[in-house]
Amino acid sequence: MKILVLKISLRANWVHSLKKKRMIVKSIIKKLQNNFNVSIIEVDNQDVHQIISIGICSISLEFSMCDSIKEKIINFIEDNTDALIFEIEEEIINY
Repeated sequence: MKILVLKISLRANWVHSLKKKRMIVKSIIKKLQNNFNVSIIEVDNQDVHQIISIGICSISLEFSMCDSIKEKIINFIEDNTDALIFEIEEEIINY
């Protein structure tokens, strides 16, 4: 069993309130859960208006499946939000 753990940080320069940020975060989380069946949560920078940090976890049988899911998630985020990804931390754990 392979466990994919991602931390993706995005910058949304046009956001000037926590309320607007929460709407964006909820939208991203819901879309990712519906499309990829992953566990996801906002993990850092919860009180910073323009920075979104989300943690994502997925389980697969092979490393190649983890890589494929990672690429699809990154592409999906880039295509479905105006926020820019500025950092990606990843780890694949062999359990």
